[in-house]
Amino acid sequence: MFGLISKNRTLIGIDIGSTSVKLIELSRGHAGASSGLRLEHFAIEPLPANAVAEKKIVESEAVGETIARAVSRSGTATKRAAVAVAGSAVITKMIVMPGGLEDAELESQIELEADQYIPYPLEEVNLDFEVVGPSETSPGMIDVLLAASRTENVDDRVNALETAGLVPAIVDVEAYAMENACALLLDEDGEPGATVALADIGSATTTLHVLHEGRIVYTREQNFGGQQLRDEVQRRYGFSREQAAQKILDGDVAEGYDIDVLAPFKEALAQQIGRALQFFYSGTSYNRVDRLVISGGVASLPRLDQLVGERLRIPTTIANPFARMTLAPTLDAQALMREAPGMMLALGLALRGVD
Repeated sequence: MFGLISKNRTLIGIDIGSTSVKLIELSRGHAGASSGLRLEHFAIEPLPANAVAEKKIVESEAVGETIARAVSRSGTATKRAAVAVAGSAVITKMIVMPGGLEDAELESQIELEADQYIPYPLEEVNLDFEVVGPSETSPGMIDVLLAASRTENVDDRVNALETAGLVPAIVDVEAYAMENACALLLDEDGEPGATVALADIGSATTTLHVLHEGRIVYTREQNFGGQQLRDEVQRRYGFSREQAAQKILDGDVAEGYDIDVLAPFKEALAQQIGRALQFFYSGTSYNRVDRLVISGGVASLPRLDQLVGERLRIPTTIANPFARMTLAPTLDAQALMREAPGMMLALGLALRGVD
């Protein structure tokens, strides 16, 4: 159930966030798109307050009902679904194993040796692995990526999907799903040797992923997100939680909002991204990134990429993971483009069904 390996059958990707559920379904084989992909269905459905806290599902029934509404709103008939657990809830380890083993033999061998890598009793965790390729350091051996998470972290998401009437097909890791989605943001011909930073701004946290040659080499979470902006709008102008979120999205809050509230928030966000990059530089052998991509719901704020790029002196763009695919004719393209920067994780999960 806890899976790293893509299953090439159609499924829907479901991002269970702090404030909403996002749903994506893709299909492959469309000549009109450079990626060969078409977006068939999408939906965003708000979650009840505190149904999810610190990336943990608190109210499984409420989350399941929200997923069911998102499925109904999207119009999809697909029942197989993929979700993800936060990277902070997953232990990953690259291990070296003998080459030439059959899958069943490799699985048995990993289960025998896993207890030396996992600090929990094995009966309390979900394990999975993926063969990365021949080991560069040990001839005749292979590198295997081992991933493990406490069973409760996986079961919470599985239960929410089942409550919604869906079939849990894949439980992924957020960082790997984001890496999958980032492949669509890179130039079609690739960028040999490029180091690209992705700042994913959620409601409560900002996560910096740094990719080198298309693979994530660094991830860091910081406690800063769109919730700070929403809370300040609520406090200053007396709106409800829902009203504040909608007015920020519409860009129609109140007189003086742009100067008094929005500008300081964008400056603070630029500082947070800059701080995360400094941690990256100081903790790795890298000393620069070639470009920065901003994703998440907050990324749709006007001219955010321009301000962040100027402050950090890094070429900066807003994520649009749908730029290289066609859209089903029934979709609301305008609504999709408004939400596109926040759909990266759902897209990365949906890609598991078409890879």
